[in-house]
Amino acid sequence: MEAKLQKHIDLLIERYPSLAVCKEDIIKAYEILEECYSNGNKLLIAGNGGSCADANHIVGELMKGFKLKRKCPATFAEKLKNIDGTRGAELAESLQGGLSAIALDGHQALNTAFINDVAGGGLLTYAQQVYGYGKAGDVLLGISTSGNSKNVMNATVVARATGIKVIGLTGSTGGELATVADVAIKVPSTETYMIQELHLPVYHTLCLMLEDHFFG
Repeated sequence: MEAKLQKHIDLLIERYPSLAVCKEDIIKAYEILEECYSNGNKLLIAGNGGSCADANHIVGELMKGFKLKRKCPATFAEKLKNIDGTRGAELAESLQGGLSAIALDGHQALNTAFINDVAGGGLLTYAQQVYGYGKAGDVLLGISTSGNSKNVMNATVVARATGIKVIGLTGSTGGELATVADVAIKVPSTETYMIQELHLPVYHTLCLMLEDHFFG
């Protein structure tokens, strides 16, 4: 692994020694995400409650600059300016490079319509979105402290049928999610809030590594 990426893993373990047990799986998850983005694909993220909030947090770190400015390429900046000299110049200065990521909770019209129209739709909305958004080569990140969230598990079935790799982010027991994921990051806790507290530094590290690789 590149030294500039390894430093993020090293710092994570230094700050959170208990996460040393997850080190290899975090690296494997990073490699899956790097391949996904290198091939022009996207990340879909599903979670409930605090894990839903984490899904949106991750999108915020990937779709704009995290620690780096991620200025848009000069060739694209010129296209913007050629189309509109005033607005294009402002956009060229302000737009930041993004890594395509979608949190599957944030589409209320679709989700409520599906819940209303389809029997049992409340547990199927994530699966429906994976079916609609997902393409082979994409990645689904399922976040579940128990590893047994029914709506997340439904989404993994559609993902696997579509040719989408699954990364699980869960607690130490892993649950069913760990048995179907291509890689499962099982942080060493069984208490929900403690699991969530360890999820944040893990996904921050993944986002930092991706940013350094694609924009560093």
